[in-house]
Amino acid sequence: MEKKIRQHKDEIILLQHPVLLIIVLVFGFVMMDPFKIGPVGGIEFRPVKQDIAPYKEVMGRWPRDNRSRLGDGKLEFAGDVFGPESLEFDSLGNGPYTGLADGRVVRWMGEDVGWETFATVTSNWSEKLCAKGVDSTTAKQWKHEEWCGRPLGLRFNKETGDLYIADAYYGLLAVGPAGGLAMPLATHVEGKQILFANDLDVHKNGSIFFTDSSQKYNRLYHFFILLEGETSGRLLRYDPPTKKTHVVLNGLAFPNGVQLSMDQTFLLFTETGNCRLMKYWLEGPRTGTVELVAHLPGFPDNVRINDKGQFWVAIDCCRTPAQEVLAHNPWMRNIYFRLPIKMSILARMVGMRMFTVISLFNEKGEIVEVLEDQKGVVMKLVSEVREVKGKLWIGTVAHNHIATYPYP
Repeated sequence: MEKKIRQHKDEIILLQHPVLLIIVLVFGFVMMDPFKIGPVGGIEFRPVKQDIAPYKEVMGRWPRDNRSRLGDGKLEFAGDVFGPESLEFDSLGNGPYTGLADGRVVRWMGEDVGWETFATVTSNWSEKLCAKGVDSTTAKQWKHEEWCGRPLGLRFNKETGDLYIADAYYGLLAVGPAGGLAMPLATHVEGKQILFANDLDVHKNGSIFFTDSSQKYNRLYHFFILLEGETSGRLLRYDPPTKKTHVVLNGLAFPNGVQLSMDQTFLLFTETGNCRLMKYWLEGPRTGTVELVAHLPGFPDNVRINDKGQFWVAIDCCRTPAQEVLAHNPWMRNIYFRLPIKMSILARMVGMRMFTVISLFNEKGEIVEVLEDQKGVVMKLVSEVREVKGKLWIGTVAHNHIATYPYP
């Protein structure tokens, strides 16, 4: 009875204060987002507190490239490659090979021949359905992506010539030196589907370390991993002799790029959701432990080694103070990203203006070099950096070109 009386009094208060009533109704409408306008409309969105370093601490220590030197780079193959995320070269130095948003792995055959299809990740692939050209990196491809495949990380086994592929939908695959249809190696682990295979590296013993970025969201919905801050990502290992896949690490926030050290005593991996570069020890007294290498100013993608044993990290920059507040307050994100406003507008409202930063680290985690393209002249969003014969090859999952930059 008392509960009903209190409820009746609350209703009277709302009716007597129309402004308050309107606020309650508007808030309820926003939270329901019936027209699914907001970024998380129709999604079971459960944000959590993110383990992200203080903005001022990171940005205060981070060296900047005030000349924005990367903007002096060169656009290559504009309109010929579509979302070239990862760039690889075979044992003879031929390439690059790269995975495209239309589901193919292609290779550069020189000026006379150009690009040719080297491999596909599924027999589902057809030119009619999958080959969207420059539209492959737009929403027009989204409904076909899971069918056609989306090859991301690429690595050659230098001894056998086999190319290993981390495909966002088809898991870990391999194709021989002659190319063709790639064969699946790992699609499940511990009875669960590998939902978002992302990047990989090959150990000298033949084992393949690779990331599964989320057990909740696939690549098509990858942005929700960042918005929610969920930590279901895993670092996995596939052993060719036994054909079994093992969980190396779990509970990761959008694990992404993977790179073994030159002596293979450790590997580095990027944790995009927490904006950091991490180390996992494979040998020595710290075997099996994880340690922080560096907090980063933005959201890292792939990491690649050069001939000196240094590590290039591709970073979509930069974080903002407002983004940090949201990261530490999931209740705010739960409201903010339910607003019936497009994501692009919400991002601008918190100061997000993405541009490319690539950073070179030594084995101690010290910063050796920072290059930026602050105006997005050659690259607005970056996925990978490969240093080959005095040149940086820069890939992007979002654009239809590759960028190069002479280095050092």
